[in-house]
Amino acid sequence: QLQLVESGGGLVQSGGSLRLSCAASGIIFRINAMGWYRQAPGKQRELVADINSGGSTNYADSVKGRFTISRDSAKNTVYLQMNSLKPEDTAVYYCHVRMWPSEYWGQGTQVTVSS
Repeated sequence: QLQLVESGGGLVQSGGSLRLSCAASGIIFRINAMGWYRQAPGKQRELVADINSGGSTNYADSVKGRFTISRDSAKNTVYLQMNSLKPEDTAVYYCHVRMWPSEYWGQGTQVTVSS
């Protein structure tokens, strides 16, 4: 079983920055990928960014050039640096981990960007 603890959400003005962290703990074999999804009110959950065990990254078009995902494998922690935040980035952000044969979700952290 894997536990995910997220931190770093909050309220920020448009154009500001936040950094999200997600630390995995528990029985860890080999994590295939770590990432972040978000869900805004009335919308489906969507991928924001992920990073695989080889370090390859994938971003949603809407955040390219503004968000950066990184991973500290020794600490089993994934980070999401969010710059130039926009009101449309407002959502609950969920940490996601793929560790064969399962996937795991964090409890979610609220990010609110005021205009």
